[in-house]
Amino acid sequence: MITRRQFIKAGLVGGLALSAAGLFYSRSLKEAPAGAVPRGLTFSEKAVVAALAPVILAGALPAAGEARARAIAQTVDGVGVAIAGLSAAAQKEIGELFALLDIAPARILLAGLWPRWEEASPAQIAAFLQGWRDSRLGLLRSGYAALHDLVLGAWYGNPETWDAIGYPGPPKIL
Repeated sequence: MITRRQFIKAGLVGGLALSAAGLFYSRSLKEAPAGAVPRGLTFSEKAVVAALAPVILAGALPAAGEARARAIAQTVDGVGVAIAGLSAAAQKEIGELFALLDIAPARILLAGLWPRWEEASPAQIAAFLQGWRDSRLGLLRSGYAALHDLVLGAWYGNPETWDAIGYPGPPKIL
């Protein structure tokens, strides 16, 4: 059973981690010019999406090899395109979500993942996704929905995946 002292310590550590993440994220925003074009995914954001995609798309991706790696890379690129099409406010929120998932203390506290995304096993990532999907906190459920929908949207928005689901493509306008 957790004691009151442990609860307070965990709250303080979590607050410090979130403050550090906010400071880190706000500094990265100041480096971008005011009227800048929407940016692509950063290296760390790509790592998160590349780790999530095989778990979210389990059974839909090619089994192994170059085809699988290419499909994951295309999905990561598709997520970047999808984010670039969102409003500035939504892009900011997604960026904050990725920043929290990238910083080790926040990743450990919020996602329960000790290893970096590149080193996490599919079972660990699936447990993280399940935990957020079934969380009592609406904010975590919203984070799950955003990640899930971005990955699925990027996957099924790619014309190369349409044959596998029997989708003939959008109707041709005459």
